[in-house]
Amino acid sequence: MKMPKRNVVVTVGSALVDILARADEDFLAASGGVKGGMIYVAPEAIEQTLCRLAEPPAVVPGGSACNTAVGVARLGGKARFVGKRGGGPMGDYLERALKSNRVEPRLLRSEKPTGRVLSVVTPDAQRSMFTYLGAAAETRPEEIGPELFADAAIVHVEGYLLHNPALIRRTLQAARAAGARVSLDLASYNVVEAARGLLADLVRGSVDILLANEDESRAFTGEADPARALDSLRRQVEIAVVKLGARGSLIAEGNAVHAVPALGDGRALDSTGAGDLWASGFLFGLVHELPLPACGAIGAACGYEVCQVLGASIPEEGWRRIRRTLEGLGLAATGSEETICPRSFPQDRAAE
Repeated sequence: MKMPKRNVVVTVGSALVDILARADEDFLAASGGVKGGMIYVAPEAIEQTLCRLAEPPAVVPGGSACNTAVGVARLGGKARFVGKRGGGPMGDYLERALKSNRVEPRLLRSEKPTGRVLSVVTPDAQRSMFTYLGAAAETRPEEIGPELFADAAIVHVEGYLLHNPALIRRTLQAARAAGARVSLDLASYNVVEAARGLLADLVRGSVDILLANEDESRAFTGEADPARALDSLRRQVEIAVVKLGARGSLIAEGNAVHAVPALGDGRALDSTGAGDLWASGFLFGLVHELPLPACGAIGAACGYEVCQVLGASIPEEGWRRIRRTLEGLGLAATGSEETICPRSFPQDRAAE
């Protein structure tokens, strides 16, 4: 696929801080979470759940689109993140973390607190999310204009924006008006189920690259077999992807279908950010005009490394291994080795 000569990947989504906690199945059930999915909650619900944890959580920059932007930048690409933050130390922390990771932050401001997500990670490495959008939910369609995407090769939109039809429509329109290709990640199977009608309307004619995992592709197409789901998706977009976890991924462009193997033996500590970082590698490869199997290989390397740690921040030793993958493809990553990846954060709720 011939990409534009632009080389910036702009991601659009919720500006969030991730709160990561390990817990067992009983804790998740008692907390009312959706296994492997996401529910929206009030901030008080997150606080109550945190109080019941046996061990303190970790706090890191988060949000699907934000994770993808950081991954692109760490690979040596040019990345920009568009979202809305609140005031106070949590918003400052998020913006500082983006800059440290060489991502250009284009953060709108709100009087509401910065959004946050509590991800409960069970022993099977599945993450179940409790989300308070806060400031992220305040983004208005009129705040998203083509000027945000003027130099973008790809505008990557997280599927969670499907909960705001006017905003996602405006984002896709602005990206197209700027001449960028549009990538959409389906985010979560329960999001797809809730917005299937809107999604079907948006995908045809507005999306070039569609990324889904097995559950999301099933929810959208109704096809349980991944190959049949991919066949349905590829008829609607230029490039379709179905990610299969430890079984690799299927990538289609036109009539060509590529099966890309996963790395490792399928073991994972935590699946948080796996799809987001897979998207980082894949989009980085597309911007550099690599063949689709090579793009998938970079995605697989990023997805594997993030599954070996708690949260969506790959440590430096993981990035070194990913760089070796890039070198094997004739590329060199130039991402900074100095990143903000703290394991705790002093939350001043009164200041928020």
